[in-house]
Amino acid sequence: MPLLLLDLDNTLLDRAGPFRTWAQGFLDEIGAPESDIDWLLSVDADGLTNRWDVADAIRDRYRLRIPSIDLVEALHEGVVEYTRLDPLIACALRIADDAGWVPVAVTNGTERLQEMKIRRTGLDRYLADWVISEEVGVSKPNPRIFALAAERARMRLRGAWMVGDSPEADIGGAAAVGLPSVWLHRGRRWMERRYAPTKTVDGLIAAVATVLAA
Repeated sequence: MPLLLLDLDNTLLDRAGPFRTWAQGFLDEIGAPESDIDWLLSVDADGLTNRWDVADAIRDRYRLRIPSIDLVEALHEGVVEYTRLDPLIACALRIADDAGWVPVAVTNGTERLQEMKIRRTGLDRYLADWVISEEVGVSKPNPRIFALAAERARMRLRGAWMVGDSPEADIGGAAAVGLPSVWLHRGRRWMERRYAPTKTVDGLIAAVATVLAA
């Protein structure tokens, strides 16, 4: 029974869509120009920018008196509100489980937000467990977080596969511990020269099929 290690945001759950939906609603609420959505998406950098930095950038640009903590909470709650579990992804996880793979999510982020997304979407019903960077004090691509995921599942890391959309955090992390990996390209080209994914696909369903076939 090998481990199937899976990234959360933009792998198991869409994060880009919910953030855009929240951002458009927020900008409409404060009367910002429609074109500012491009600016806010750029600041967010696909979720890589610290939430507090995003909040401060919004406050500075629109001269808002809203405390940063309130903006961070609004962002978190808004993303969670619009996040849904794709039934096809749930089905793919069930197929992987039936085939003997043990799915464990390995995600960077805050414990409260990431666990909220996992539980509110019902994703927890399809995972054996999950590891969140803030909770364990180490983030991808540090090899330690993958070892902690294996420990939590009470399994060996050897034989595991890693699936994710981040070249550095997911694929680079897998390379650091010698694991095969599947990269979800999301329309991007692979640019890193130090390492490369074992396989490249366009989404989680194809990734699970690739792992099972391998």
